[in-house]
Amino acid sequence: MAEIFQRINSFFNEYQDPRVADWVLLSSPLYTVAICLVYFLFVKVLGPKFMKNRKPYELRNTLIVYNAFLVLLSSWLFYEIGMSGWLTGEYSFRCEPIDYSNKPNNLRMVNVSWYFLVSKFIELFDTVFFVARKKYNQITMLHVIHHTSVPMSVWIGIKFTPTGHATFFALINSFVHIIMYAYYMLSAFGPWMQKYLWWKKYITTLQMVQFVALGIHTAQLAFIECDYPRSSLIFVGLQAVMFYFLFGNYYKNAYKKKDTDKTK
Repeated sequence: MAEIFQRINSFFNEYQDPRVADWVLLSSPLYTVAICLVYFLFVKVLGPKFMKNRKPYELRNTLIVYNAFLVLLSSWLFYEIGMSGWLTGEYSFRCEPIDYSNKPNNLRMVNVSWYFLVSKFIELFDTVFFVARKKYNQITMLHVIHHTSVPMSVWIGIKFTPTGHATFFALINSFVHIIMYAYYMLSAFGPWMQKYLWWKKYITTLQMVQFVALGIHTAQLAFIECDYPRSSLIFVGLQAVMFYFLFGNYYKNAYKKKDTDKTK
């Protein structure tokens, strides 16, 4: 076992971006793995067991503040990622190699990439609040897979490629989350707000569009010359395909089935 960890560490030391080598959460994958394992254990075992003989907690004000914070955080992330290259014309949507220099926009992108990773840990509280409110029907397979796999995927991306082509995901994901958490914030105000939230299903559509855009943006590198790691191309592309079908299946079960039932 010790030899396996030694080989893993050697791999990280050889291929990691030296700018983030000793950053908090990035020096070892064990921190992210441990957080995700504790999250999974809480969601599936400890949380439901703790709530078994308790009434659901009323968390309206907490949810309003929490989701408002994530709207602001996602907006800041979108702005910073965009102004680090994607929305200024410095980054090419066609091909953007990794730049290991310490130019201001590169360091800005590396910095905001770390905060993007932190945001993925904060978002784990989505499920904690579901458990506390006994909204177990909302803790779907998609929800748990998404919240456990994305932090680990983002960790890998930032450890090795915190600038360049792969940061496009952080840009579009932050934009989607502005809208998503705005919806959650408004829905937390109570039943009187529901008539204004008819656009819920379009959030899932937007999430699917996100993965289509990510897949196309990544797949194009297979057909052009671009100094970018092919391993990242495969990793990001497979994730985009997986989540597209998972979200598509959720959309079908959650919305198309309801529409069919209404027409009967």
